[in-house]
Amino acid sequence: MDSWLIIGILIFLLFVAGMRILLLQWDIRKMTKQVKNINENFGTNELVRTNTQNKNLARFASEINQLIQSYKQNQQSIERKEKELKQEITNISHDLRTPITSIQGFSELLTDPSISEAERQEYLTIIQKKIDNLTMIVDLFYEISQLDSSDKKLLMEKQLLNQVVGETMLLFYDEMEKKHLDVNLEEGQMYPVLADHKALVRIVTNIVQNALHYAKSYLKISFIEEEEYITLRAVNDVGELNVSELHHIFNRTFRLDQSRTGNQLGLGLHIVQQLITIQGGKAVAYVRDNEFILEVSFRKWD
Repeated sequence: MDSWLIIGILIFLLFVAGMRILLLQWDIRKMTKQVKNINENFGTNELVRTNTQNKNLARFASEINQLIQSYKQNQQSIERKEKELKQEITNISHDLRTPITSIQGFSELLTDPSISEAERQEYLTIIQKKIDNLTMIVDLFYEISQLDSSDKKLLMEKQLLNQVVGETMLLFYDEMEKKHLDVNLEEGQMYPVLADHKALVRIVTNIVQNALHYAKSYLKISFIEEEEYITLRAVNDVGELNVSELHHIFNRTFRLDQSRTGNQLGLGLHIVQQLITIQGGKAVAYVRDNEFILEVSFRKWD
């Protein structure tokens, strides 16, 4: 009697084990079919779904889903970078073609024997300006490549922020006069910051150039002292501006001037953000009451 009981129990255990194996195989086949479907239709948001009671198999399915999500995120990042690269190539092509076309056109006019000496000098002046613009474009793209290089070395020293701002703005005095730009620079207290001199001058230069291109009538520069930072605050009035796109303003490919009629490359604020970030600072931009406000925070000199 005992032997028959033992045999019955063994048969029952074998049956239970067999059923579990069959269920496990069914779950595996189901998951395999789902993975195959996901692989064939990778653009969908499908993940592996399972109701298995097997903890190891459920954990395996979870790991597969994490792998799928990571791969999809990586693919999306690659696609976004490819799109940005195409946009950059389009921008570069336009930025280089415009001055080159002008130089070519005015150079052909110089070969006309009927033009006067005054016209010849005017054309030469225009050609020189276009060459200067072309040089500036090439220099900016070179600067971008240097920012992305790990070989970029900064010499972090004590800098008087308001003094550097004042000296740099003087370089643009004639341009500000021509545009009739009302400039207000806060004076008085000295603000020592920890920064690389060349990088600091480039940051201020790009801020001023951005204002020269977009400001309608005024530029106000002030300083805000905080516990760890000193912030350079540049405010200028602007015309129509798509505020919804403002979060893209530090991107390489973004331009406030979507008509692309000027010489502004759209790289200036990108360089500002890159240079201030590698110096341990931060940059933010926003619009309030038709004013474009750019705040660049430098670490204080201790």
